[in-house]
Amino acid sequence: MKKLYEKNEISFAILWIVIYIVGMGTLKNNFGLESLWPMLGLIVISGAMLLFVLKNGLAEKYGLTGWAKNSKAMLWFLPLWFISCLNLLSGFRQDCPVPGVIYAAVSMALVGFAEEMIFRGFLFKAMLKDGNVKAAIIVASVAFGLGHIVNLFTGQDLTETLYQVVFAAAVGFIFTFAFYKGGSLLPCILAHSLVDVTSVFAADEGSQTLDLILHALVVVVAAAYCFYLAKRVETPAVNRTDREQGLSSGRDRS
Repeated sequence: MKKLYEKNEISFAILWIVIYIVGMGTLKNNFGLESLWPMLGLIVISGAMLLFVLKNGLAEKYGLTGWAKNSKAMLWFLPLWFISCLNLLSGFRQDCPVPGVIYAAVSMALVGFAEEMIFRGFLFKAMLKDGNVKAAIIVASVAFGLGHIVNLFTGQDLTETLYQVVFAAAVGFIFTFAFYKGGSLLPCILAHSLVDVTSVFAADEGSQTLDLILHALVVVVAAAYCFYLAKRVETPAVNRTDREQGLSSGRDRS
């Protein structure tokens, strides 16, 4: 893994995407979410990624060393907490079988960590290294959305999957911008985990009209928040490209 990482970070990120989608897709499809095996699979995948990052001194690069120091400028990440609550607007599920619901909740919490590390961490930072910020943000966000197409292979309805892809892509833009401008991946991991954990306890049947309105609202919130961050919040040093750092050093010398 380390040799591939040092040789090509984008290939390293793609490898993790394949491992995650194929591995977790297979476990979820064969055993179901409320099973011990997907949870164990996520523990292994998340633990392997965290161990790699810590062992190679990459915690700061991937925003795992602390909360964002510019939280006020980031509006305290309020759009992330707004998104975290949406699943519960349709109400709570009536049945919560134990231990199945515990396995599912733990799995969903780990999904938040794993997907943020893969898409906002490995993939986004690998592309950001090449200096094209716009491409890095777009690819990381859209790839995160498209990754949810795999749910079609677990029997999910096409319309529901397409809604999920659009929702995930919009959320992906918010999370990617939040990491890019805040320098910390922790708010994104927490918000993502909350979104997924609340989905375990949310009612399965909700109003399609309400779902459509909420998806549209998320797209609007994503656009507004990303525009604000792009225009009003300075990029922290850890996420500046080589070109940006060179320009900053030039201003300091002058």
